Amino acid sequence: MTATTGRAGRREWIGLAVLLLPTLVLTMDMGVLFFAVPYISSTLAPSGTQQLWIMDMYSFLLAGLLITMGALGDRIGRRLLLMIGAIGFAGASLLAASADSAGQLIAARALLGVAGATVMPSTLALIRNMFHDPKQRQVALGAWGGILTAGATLGPVAGGLLLDHFWWGSVFLLAIPVMALVLLAAPVLLPEYRSPQHGSFDLLGAVLSLAAILPLIYGVKTLAVDGWDLLAALAVPVGLLLGGAFYWRQRTAAHPLLDLGLFRIRAFSGAISVNTVAMFAMMGFTLFTSQYLQLVKGMSPLTASLWSLVPSVGVGAAVGITSALAGKVRPAVMMASGFLIGAAGFAMMTQVGADSPLALILTAAGVLAAGTVGTMTLTAELVVSSAPAERAGVASATSETAVELGSSLGIALLGAAGAAVYRSQVDGALPAGVEGEAARAAQDTLGGAVTVAAQLPGQLGGELLATTRTAFTEGLHVAAVVGLVLVLGASLLAYRLMRHLPAAAPAPAPEPAAA
Repeated sequence: MTATTGRAGRREWIGLAVLLLPTLVLTMDMGVLFFAVPYISSTLAPSGTQQLWIMDMYSFLLAGLLITMGALGDRIGRRLLLMIGAIGFAGASLLAASADSAGQLIAARALLGVAGATVMPSTLALIRNMFHDPKQRQVALGAWGGILTAGATLGPVAGGLLLDHFWWGSVFLLAIPVMALVLLAAPVLLPEYRSPQHGSFDLLGAVLSLAAILPLIYGVKTLAVDGWDLLAALAVPVGLLLGGAFYWRQRTAAHPLLDLGLFRIRAFSGAISVNTVAMFAMMGFTLFTSQYLQLVKGMSPLTASLWSLVPSVGVGAAVGITSALAGKVRPAVMMASGFLIGAAGFAMMTQVGADSPLALILTAAGVLAAGTVGTMTLTAELVVSSAPAERAGVASATSETAVELGSSLGIALLGAAGAAVYRSQVDGALPAGVEGEAARAAQDTLGGAVTVAAQLPGQLGGELLATTRTAFTEGLHVAAVVGLVLVLGASLLAYRLMRHLPAAAPAPAPEPAAA
């Protein structure tokens, strides 16, 4: 089957629903572990660094391979790549659910990232092939963007519901029936598309794109959490050098993975920048919020997950307002304003303490999410309409790389900043009587401290909790200040990059025939 022309009919709209299902699962998988952290800490006993790798190994490999897989989908077929990824994701989910050590769980999360990278680029690229009418495509892209937001919101909630009844590994099993449905429906409802203009696959570029990301993030994470380490210190410049090599390769290769010319389109490059910063801010602090509700406020996963829905009210309002104003207000103004609203949320986060009323952190999280998500509702159409159809796979992959990399960096860097402050505050401040392995566990993570406190006599356990919860909120404050500075800078950047765009969406690029 090949792409069709004209207005989309019933098959295309049902096909859109099929594409939205794996998109929902992949975005849910980024946050589904947020409320499982205390359970993983007590069952698998990961170190502080291992805990961060468990959280974001999935996103790092997803981000590192998206461009590679987007280019591969343009060559071998986007529907075929989607189905290969669905098989891999289901299998990796089963491995993650049955992991019995921190190392096995990290490895399973890595496989999930590889499989997810084969699914994600095809979803947005196939929307481009299925919806040729600009108005229909805008509706379809709005639904796709809404699913991204819904996945980020529902992931922690689904995790909380499952954890209230089953073991922590159950959070991974949600993907299996969804991917099975995709495999059954895709051949019937989705068109196949291969780029009519492609050369040999840039294998060296694919290796360099992944090799540049992993050592850089490893170095930053390890130095922030564990302090000085020679290997980690060397990993940072190695990652930067490999990133430079990837850039050089894309400039000189006859058939590069990434068309650098796309970044000369200001609408495209601006949308990529906005996506990266917005997801950095939102996902980086979702981890803090979920841990605060459970480990500081002492909520069960189910209770915490239900309370975490409160900020989504602000998100829903922001999406509705942004959609209503999209044709009336210039994107530069709307995006800059969204980041300023997000900055207000970060400022509120700096006032959250261990004994603060619950309303304070929920309101702060709602304001932060409303501002950042509001900016992202404008970017999908800019990315899709500014890139040629034959490059839709790699353009979509680049956009999704920005989303995933921003999410991963937010969790890793803000999480690492918070973890570093936590350890510095706890070091030397533990109550007398907390020694040996118990002290090391309490110093590593707040989850470890809560587990240790439950095994201590009442007064000593209470003192440990008070000390470590205060240390956690100090780390939260530092991360909030970092986020505040970042989104204020992003507000200026978004306005500068987007100020040439009119209020109406740019005209779509011409569509060549499908191969």
